[in-house]
Amino acid sequence: MTYTIIDIETTGRNKITEISIFKYEGNQVIDEFTSLVNPETLIPSYITALTGIDNGMVANAPRFHEVAESILEITKDCIFVAHNVNFDYNIIRNEFKDIGVNFSRRKLCTIRLSRKLFPGFKSYSLGKLCKSLNIEVVDRHRARGDAEATVILFEMLLARTDAAQVFGDFLKKNSKEATLPAHLSSNIFEALPNSAGIYYFKNKKGKIIYVGKAKDIKKRVLSHFYNKTDKELNLCRETSDIDFELSGSEFIALLMEDAAIKKHYPEYNQVAKRAPRAYGIFSYTDRKGCIHLAYNNLKATPNPLFTLFNITDCRSYLEKVCMQFELCPKYCHLQEGVDACSHYKIKTCHGVCTDEETVDDYNNRVNLAIEHIKNSSQDMIIKEKGRHWEEEAFVMVKNGSYLGYGFIDRTEQISRSEDLERFLIPQNDNVNVQMILRRALLG
Repeated sequence: MTYTIIDIETTGRNKITEISIFKYEGNQVIDEFTSLVNPETLIPSYITALTGIDNGMVANAPRFHEVAESILEITKDCIFVAHNVNFDYNIIRNEFKDIGVNFSRRKLCTIRLSRKLFPGFKSYSLGKLCKSLNIEVVDRHRARGDAEATVILFEMLLARTDAAQVFGDFLKKNSKEATLPAHLSSNIFEALPNSAGIYYFKNKKGKIIYVGKAKDIKKRVLSHFYNKTDKELNLCRETSDIDFELSGSEFIALLMEDAAIKKHYPEYNQVAKRAPRAYGIFSYTDRKGCIHLAYNNLKATPNPLFTLFNITDCRSYLEKVCMQFELCPKYCHLQEGVDACSHYKIKTCHGVCTDEETVDDYNNRVNLAIEHIKNSSQDMIIKEKGRHWEEEAFVMVKNGSYLGYGFIDRTEQISRSEDLERFLIPQNDNVNVQMILRRALLG
């Protein structure tokens, strides 16, 4: 079996500045390719401080497309090996993608192999691992120096008694070892449930760096590892642990996720800097005395009957009210600029728009609808699935404010909403939570 052991240096923004490749077969290096690469962009000073590679050094170096053929040739029919392989592999693959070339190789990660074959070390970063194994690293943070050290580490891994079994397992097509972040134990991933809830990505210091929600935690977490955007690659590079909380349903997971993001402010979550635009459902009376239902920007609606957070939801909500109380689509502003309603879906109008029904009769139903709208979100207990079959979950809203959620054993005797309060997990209300609740009401 032939391997290419690879290390790259970059601008810090996924453009290569140096690449070194050692081709390894049998028990020796049989070829080498090392080159500086002109990234065609400026190298930040902090990268120069780390690697020693500055803009002057790469000014006359070949650009990636000029070394691409050499990289393709030396890695052809070889297994791509690197320390934190997904980082190097994805950057090289993206460089090839930019010049219209598909780059695909089988992969092995020396971090993951080391975790399996050299268990028990505190750190598996290249520098600290080499120190623990007495591997001398010459020119640390230069591609050739780090690649040479990785070659020695790779030889030590190959020499382990159970290396053949471990290497074989890692190279199986259905193995997730090449997909998982380098610092994440496969045992942690395998322990994730195929259930609804929220999950926490943590770095090596145990700090939460990302919070997500899912109907299927394990499936959703795995999708992060297949995503090749810069954000996801950087997130996976830092992830060394994953924790989770079950919710029972995606709806409660949404509420849990919002609370967790606001509590931890993880660096990889895009926390909204501005409150979402709100719209108000309101009523007014025209010259004929007919009551209309309509929606507008909340700033233009001083006393809204109901608040929603996008126009599509406003229309959907009014359509439901219109059908439930047999109102006129024209006077619910679901059709504009028409003499009489002719809505594609709502056929319940009694004819107020064509003078077949009196305004008083119509207004009586509108007033019932208004009362319904006012009361519909004041006090609510929303029932949801529990985290297991012996449990139920609920969300509690009082006087229009979100109080929290809770879980309750199915054997509990509950006769009124107050009985649920001792099972309540209190939460803070906010605009994002109100958006989630409104969406739940719309169904």
